[in-house]
Amino acid sequence: MNLIQSIDVATPRLTTRVLTSGPQGGMPVVFIHGNLSSATWWEDTMARLPAGFRGVAPDLRSYGAADPAAKVDATRGMGDFADDLAALLDVMGIARAHLVGHSLGGAVLWRFLADHPGRAITLTQVAPGSPFGFGGTMADGTPCHPDGAGSGAGAVNPQFAALLAAGARGDETPFHPRSILNTYVWKPPFIPARIEALLDAALAQHCGLQDYPGDFRPSAQWPMVAAGVMGPINALSPIYQADPLGFTRIADKPPVLWLRGADDPIVADASLFDLGTLGSLGAVPGWPGPDVHPPQPMVGQTRSALERYAAAGGQVAEVVLPDCGHSPYLEQPAAFDAAFHAHLRR
Repeated sequence: MNLIQSIDVATPRLTTRVLTSGPQGGMPVVFIHGNLSSATWWEDTMARLPAGFRGVAPDLRSYGAADPAAKVDATRGMGDFADDLAALLDVMGIARAHLVGHSLGGAVLWRFLADHPGRAITLTQVAPGSPFGFGGTMADGTPCHPDGAGSGAGAVNPQFAALLAAGARGDETPFHPRSILNTYVWKPPFIPARIEALLDAALAQHCGLQDYPGDFRPSAQWPMVAAGVMGPINALSPIYQADPLGFTRIADKPPVLWLRGADDPIVADASLFDLGTLGSLGAVPGWPGPDVHPPQPMVGQTRSALERYAAAGGQVAEVVLPDCGHSPYLEQPAAFDAAFHAHLRR
């Protein structure tokens, strides 16, 4: 097992914590975490990397031990995150690396491929967010409404946001962070051995109107709230994904491994965190119907985008783990590693 070390790295854009593993001169594998998490979530995966590989995992802007003064300009979509990663690689002397993203981290890497081509040796996407964003889109990725109604900070449950900001560690309600993790982020009854450390990382989320959940605006369209302009959740709004298929057009296409759990309730074609889905189930009143605001087909959108990537010369492999939720690398590490390590050794 590789020893995990922590360093602080300052770039012209951001100072943040970076976890590392493996030999200093090893082949770099860079891990990008998802929402409500931090680099901490990758520690076990990094420790299991094959000999000769070096793990690198930063805390993203607005998460963990990243500089709290650095805010996410949501109007750039995933742009701040992608540019932060490029700056980090530059400072660490990493010209090219194997890239791994989970959930929001996967959305970051779609953008990174487009904006910084040639820097990925391979790409591993673990339950990645759709290239078109999260919430409020038609099947083809077009936003349901020009103002992003139904996406961004206004779609976050306010009870959960308040408990997260308060650092609540219990599970007294379904809205406590621990309850959300144990119900949705991995498939019950699984609970990670390091649940307390993972919960610490979730509670280290930067909170507020400029961070999580961010600001939001009233809308004349259902559900009467639209995306704001600050924070990572607003940055996922489809109205801010300026060129979601840009990564399919790059000349230097790294091989892609798309790995997901069959029972993921978060990034799904009927996500329980998508207001279109919740409206269709009657959980949010006033739903205008599928012609106006359908459930977002997140998996279908990613598949369509990767089919376009493959048609343009890229190599894509899809692995679906049965009886697995949103976090395959935590839930089924042996099966995850079998596919992931083979991909690294291509």
